Amino acid sequence: MTKQYNELNAEESRVVLQKGTEAPFTGQYDDFFEGGYYTCKQCNEPLYRSEHKFNSHCGWPSFDDEIIDAIRRETDPDGSRTEILCANCDGHLGHVFEGEGLTSKNMRHCVNSISMNFVSKDNV
Repeated sequence: MTKQYNELNAEESRVVLQKGTEAPFTGQYDDFFEGGYYTCKQCNEPLYRSEHKFNSHCGWPSFDDEIIDAIRRETDPDGSRTEILCANCDGHLGHVFEGEGLTSKNMRHCVNSISMNFVSKDNV
């Protein structure tokens, strides 16, 4: 059975399918802190809860935790970073960094806003 995914525009495809990166400080969720949760742009699977989001001042949305089994990690081809992908559809989300000391969990999922949708707690 073939999975049905959302249609992505050219820029969404560049980031989600071709593993691109949006420019820092340009994404709609960089400085956004409403209550709810974030889903994959391509398949709508829940990825992150708003209570895991924090302001890292890096230019992209940052989360110090993920919804269980929502994220898959893969080493970048050059071996320098760890890529994060939607565990359901393999859509590119961004990268994960450990050991920066920015939160008590010592983890930062640096995610492209364009890779996600937001669902407000008011719509749940």
